[in-house]
Amino acid sequence: MEWHYSLTDQCSLLGVKTVVRNPWRKPTQRKLRSLAVLPVLALAATAAGCAEEVNTAGDTQAGDKVELINDGQLTVCTHLPYEPFQFRDGGETVGFDVDLVDLVAEDLGVKQKLVDTSFEGIETGQVFEAGDCDLAAAAITITEDRDRVMDFSKGYFDADQALLVKSGSKVDGLDDLDGKVLGVQQGTTGEEYGNENKDKHGYQTRQYEDLELLQQGVQNGAVAAGINDNSVLLYATKTKDALEVSTEFDTGEQYGIAVADGNGALKAKIDEVLDAAKQDGRYDKIYEKWFGEAPPKEDGGEGSDESGK
Repeated sequence: MEWHYSLTDQCSLLGVKTVVRNPWRKPTQRKLRSLAVLPVLALAATAAGCAEEVNTAGDTQAGDKVELINDGQLTVCTHLPYEPFQFRDGGETVGFDVDLVDLVAEDLGVKQKLVDTSFEGIETGQVFEAGDCDLAAAAITITEDRDRVMDFSKGYFDADQALLVKSGSKVDGLDDLDGKVLGVQQGTTGEEYGNENKDKHGYQTRQYEDLELLQQGVQNGAVAAGINDNSVLLYATKTKDALEVSTEFDTGEQYGIAVADGNGALKAKIDEVLDAAKQDGRYDKIYEKWFGEAPPKEDGGEGSDESGK
């Protein structure tokens, strides 16, 4: 999404709009968007004079003022459903990540506005390049590839990969998938792990757009098993008796809240809020609300010194 502001002067009469560039991209990564070529060459000079960039705040550092793309709103990109981190319940988007980001919005004195988008768009940084959101919170594992195109908060949740199967299935590990199909979610570290191991274990992969479709694929037998983060798969089996987690893989992942590359002011604010929430017990309350138990020390809680990547 580009921000467009119609001009009321001569430019608006020409139908030319000013394109506002995402201010958080580093100077070497910014690209000016070209104006459409006007059919009447006589108007070219006037139209060129209308093209100007605004809101080019550039990179920010910790302590700088946090600039938001919409006044009074913290615009958050997420991907639904990924229960219990973000999902729809009774017409409202709720979840662990939603509650955590609410703390950031509260500290900034604004309201959180959620934008549901593809996870691929989030993990590739496209949502920031397009200026769609201030931050992204979608149980995003911090990886080197993702860190090249966006910045991350401190890690706030530990995760591993797990295998989801039908209850009573004899698939206890990747070795049991020889000649079978493993379901993966598009753009996830589970997909990466599944693809890295498929030649060794002799299975094929089938890609699903979201977690719910992946679970349905396992349940209806379209795939012999599905791989995804252990936290969401274990949560799913609490309400879906037809499914179970047969094994987990120690991948040592951490979730982080993502911001545009170079947006140091917002990153620092998120870290500040997360640290405070872990010290004063608010993180523990949110964790217990969604998982029914206290968080392990490495995920947070009072006295935790977990600091992410």
